[in-house]
Amino acid sequence: MTYLDLHAHSTDASDDAGATIEGYLKWCVVRRQKGYKIDGFVLTEHRSFDLKITYDSIADKYGFLVLKGAELETDIGHMLVYGLNKKFVNHFDLSDVHLSHVKLIDALNDIGGFAVPAHAGRPSIGMAAYVDDNLVEIEKIVAIEVLNGGSNNEENARAQLIANKYNFKTVGGSDAHFVSSIGKCVTLFKSEIKNEEDLVRALKNDNYSAYEEQSK
Repeated sequence: MTYLDLHAHSTDASDDAGATIEGYLKWCVVRRQKGYKIDGFVLTEHRSFDLKITYDSIADKYGFLVLKGAELETDIGHMLVYGLNKKFVNHFDLSDVHLSHVKLIDALNDIGGFAVPAHAGRPSIGMAAYVDDNLVEIEKIVAIEVLNGGSNNEENARAQLIANKYNFKTVGGSDAHFVSSIGKCVTLFKSEIKNEEDLVRALKNDNYSAYEEQSK
């Protein structure tokens, strides 16, 4: 099994974050020593994706996995996207805050990527209100984030209700912007994940679910 935090931001590319990659990794070491389950995290920087950068060296130093995705803004709220490549990055203006969720998901399907509506229970930047107003192409959604470390209990509960209603798979992510939040919410995968290709394959095909441990 693999426990991954699918939603994190760093000082590398998110202007509202205060944590470095190494800071997150050091905190992951502390969390694991305290008995929490955490094998790594995915950097989902706001409205950007750097094709060239890799974190393999520093991740190996600490014994954790550090993968890359992005958090983009669409007409139904924010989306976590994984499996990006040059074709996708060149096709979309990632800084656009009104991307079509339909075009985004279709493009990701075309390149073998995957999209997850982020903090789905929040107003405005989550998809809950858009579902209520019948603005979401439900059949295009496979999984949603129901455990978000920056959302309150009511917002996460609302996301879980949506997942239950439409039989969506569920993921968890800390939405960390500072070191102490990393790993607060994770996704439990039943398979081993070693890279971004494994992650996308698992999101498409495997059995997984949002996972949150109580304080220790």
